[in-house]
Amino acid sequence: MKKLILALAISLFTFATAQAERGVNMGISVLGGVFEADGGSEKITGAHSSGASPGNVTKNSVQEAAAQFVIGSVFVEKTLGDRLAIGVDYVPMSMESETSENVQTSSDSSGAGTNTVQVDFEDLTTIYATLAMTDNLYLKVGYVEVDVITNESLATGGSYGNTSLDGHVVGIGYHRDLDTGAFVRLEANFMDLDGATLTNTADSTKSVTADGADGYGAKLSIGKSF
Repeated sequence: MKKLILALAISLFTFATAQAERGVNMGISVLGGVFEADGGSEKITGAHSSGASPGNVTKNSVQEAAAQFVIGSVFVEKTLGDRLAIGVDYVPMSMESETSENVQTSSDSSGAGTNTVQVDFEDLTTIYATLAMTDNLYLKVGYVEVDVITNESLATGGSYGNTSLDGHVVGIGYHRDLDTGAFVRLEANFMDLDGATLTNTADSTKSVTADGADGYGAKLSIGKSF
């Protein structure tokens, strides 16, 4: 899916630069806000040393991982009529979460310990549509995909691979055209990403589940209409 999204973005950028016609918008944005990774858990199934054998143990996260961020992005979009537009927004930088601790509990002391997990979110890409409610006010909805790079230290040993999360974004914004053909926008939005489950690379009886992530903030954009 990520390759398809990037191919669409490249196609739109190529079209925008090759065609000097009305209906194509290109620009850059700065987005600031808070990104929160929801609580998660580690699960061990079958025979293991962390509890009764056989038996299942679930070790829940005791806190969320959260971080404030300021990131930049580039976007290109095509207008469809007077009120509707579709576009692609791409963030070329990563967002780093704080370190989250998972306190482990089990039926004996052999599995006691603390897991630490830090997550990087990379290649955040959004396909979106906007609907103009007035000459200036618009609504936005989109599909989001982001790569998740996990950096963990686990008391139970092993490690977990990286993955991708997808979800949606909704927003409301103010658009103002300038006499030069440029425009400025101010937008508030909310992003909701689904969770994922990963299996330990060294032990298939162990898996970790992230419940998802949310992001909310304000975006300032400047662009040019062709």
